[in-house]
Amino acid sequence: MTTTAADPAPAPGFGNTPGTGPQGIAPEPTDENVWLEDIYGEEQLAWVKEQNSRTEDLLEDADYVQLEGSILEVLDSTDRIAMVGKRGEWYYNFWKDQQNPKGLWRRTTWESYCTGTPDWDVLLDVDALSAAEGAEWVFHGATFLRPAAGEPYRHALLALSPDGGDANRYREFDVETRTFVDPAQGGFDLPTAKGHVSWLDEDTLLVASTAEGLPRTASSYARTAVTLKRGGSLPAAPLLFEVPENHMMAVVAHDSTPGFERTFAVDYIDFYNRSNAVLRDGSWAGIDVPTDVNVSAHREWLLFRPQQDWALNGSTYPAGSLLAAPFEDYLAGSRKVSVLFTPDAHTSLQSWSWTRNFLLLNLLKDVSSEIRVLDPSRPGGAGEAAWASSLLDACPPLHDVNAYAVDDEDEADDDEAGGGAGDDFWLVATGFTTPSTLMRGTLERAADGTGGVVSRHEVVKTSPSFFADEDYEVQQHFAVSDDGTRVPYFQVASRDLALDGQNPTQLSGYGGFEVSRTPAYSGTVGRAWLERRTSLSAGANGDAPHSRGGVYVVANIRGGGEYGPAWHRAALQENRHKAYQDFAAVARHLISRGVTSPERLGCVGGSNGGLLVGNMLTQYPELFGAVSCGVPLLDMRRYTRLSAGHSWIAEYGDPDVPEQWEYIRTFSPYHLLKDGVEYPETFIWTATSDDRVGPVQARKMAARMLAMGIPNVWFHEALEGGHAGASDNRQAAALQARSQHFLWKALAGGAA
Repeated sequence: MTTTAADPAPAPGFGNTPGTGPQGIAPEPTDENVWLEDIYGEEQLAWVKEQNSRTEDLLEDADYVQLEGSILEVLDSTDRIAMVGKRGEWYYNFWKDQQNPKGLWRRTTWESYCTGTPDWDVLLDVDALSAAEGAEWVFHGATFLRPAAGEPYRHALLALSPDGGDANRYREFDVETRTFVDPAQGGFDLPTAKGHVSWLDEDTLLVASTAEGLPRTASSYARTAVTLKRGGSLPAAPLLFEVPENHMMAVVAHDSTPGFERTFAVDYIDFYNRSNAVLRDGSWAGIDVPTDVNVSAHREWLLFRPQQDWALNGSTYPAGSLLAAPFEDYLAGSRKVSVLFTPDAHTSLQSWSWTRNFLLLNLLKDVSSEIRVLDPSRPGGAGEAAWASSLLDACPPLHDVNAYAVDDEDEADDDEAGGGAGDDFWLVATGFTTPSTLMRGTLERAADGTGGVVSRHEVVKTSPSFFADEDYEVQQHFAVSDDGTRVPYFQVASRDLALDGQNPTQLSGYGGFEVSRTPAYSGTVGRAWLERRTSLSAGANGDAPHSRGGVYVVANIRGGGEYGPAWHRAALQENRHKAYQDFAAVARHLISRGVTSPERLGCVGGSNGGLLVGNMLTQYPELFGAVSCGVPLLDMRRYTRLSAGHSWIAEYGDPDVPEQWEYIRTFSPYHLLKDGVEYPETFIWTATSDDRVGPVQARKMAARMLAMGIPNVWFHEALEGGHAGASDNRQAAALQARSQHFLWKALAGGAA
């Protein structure tokens, strides 16, 4: 088991005494709970277990048991879509259910997949592996070695985490024999660590790892990459790439696309800045772009997405645009680029995917999906993208639809039996009241010479409904934040919603790292919140007493990516308060519209979203009746020294720098607690094995609130599950049930 611990003790002269600290470093406030930073200490875990018992006594009543079972039924449903990825002729899937809680890695043919009961070829039973090896393995994916031309995909590196954390053990697996390749026979088996692995050839890996004494950055990620030969050891492997200790991490990867074989290195300086290089004649050739321009390569093309406006050759390309240049021309010094997408006030680029001959752009227009198909072989019209662009008709309003290639490297001739899949694409569509649907389509150039792209797609699989979704409607509203910015949010509620301020309402948000919160179907939210009913209650306007269900709201606040990089950067570092003002504005808008009232309004968030709701707790307690705060950042003075916190300085700032601590302290919930404030009921939850944020900040926040005598403060720490808080469906159901049941008891009076 990997143990992630904070600094065991402050550096000399840098402790818990207010007003002290080395010259140039911000002083550290008193922290009476620093002892809880020993994650696996005996005394600390005893405290955790005591709090777990106290919380379970409160929450795990008969209604909780029923709710947990209902959620688990959703998660374990065998009618869920088994999403697949194509490698060669096979379609691979990883599947968890009641009989296989740790999961099955399996594959099938396309013909079988299209039937109602596919014939799955099980490659690895993770439950059986865990039982045989006495380890609680969590499957984190497979990376295949490209076979020789005409040969099937056979060897893969499997990423297995011993506790659900980010650190993985990589082991070579043979899908034909369904066994791991014995290390004694030269099989690759890399020790558990954070890192990245890529195949160079059948006998060589490119490894960036912190295992076996390899250096790590201050962010706890790999600082170096090495070339590991079959049968060799990591400490003896020759160094290939290295980054400074204060950078975030090093990554090296090999692109094995036939005819375009290249090895790339990325120096992740921080979350939003990186340097890219390609290996040429034994040395690294840098790709000359500003560090805040994201770069990706595909065959003969380089794509660029700037995070800030990019001035190049007399033109300025706005943040969030997408540009293209021929790979070799750009490396040779040409700076001629083609504009493929330009954002506007309503539309942003979320992602892109190449098929063999086309480029799919996944866009958001006021947080509803739009998909465009670009053809590099044909120029666009005046005032349009440089490449011919066609709209893919597949996106209903207020839905999230994503398109991505099935297998852009499928070189099969379309005239062969079954045709080639090179220009095939997947479509995954979902909405708050629309179960997920998987479609498959094909792109081809229009035969009429118009320059357009013709797409054909049809439904392959559809998820079942887990609640009476037809009884609910989705609306989009806009709140106005303190500085006048319009902030969108989605509201999911009963069609007969009474606007009398009495509806239990759950407000969810994130607002960080350019992550977009888009519409998504959740059987858990439907069953655990929308369909639960209150006891009979009278409305505020003298209406007849009636029972009502919950209202679910998702806020698209700044700091996220709903409107591209500018929306994200608007709430970075010293502007972090804008994200919290946005969220509070949504809360006030819900109250002013009569949807709910402070005593009926709760908020929920995890990770950076935990920091968000921690600030609602401490800065806007009058707006909420309950707060559910999961795997959170809360101690912003010490976050850079806890788990992977140092890697997020670009998002929040560096608390060791006095000038930056002055603004960071204004959104550090652990330091904003005050005596004499009436705080909403609070549930703080985390996981011991979370090696990304870690459990420490949640522990300390709960301990401080309890010591202050603040009533109705509850804490729970799962002993496994990593940053997700759960590594199997049973754990996930328990986690969700606790949070949902806590909010319901606090906001709806406990009625089932």
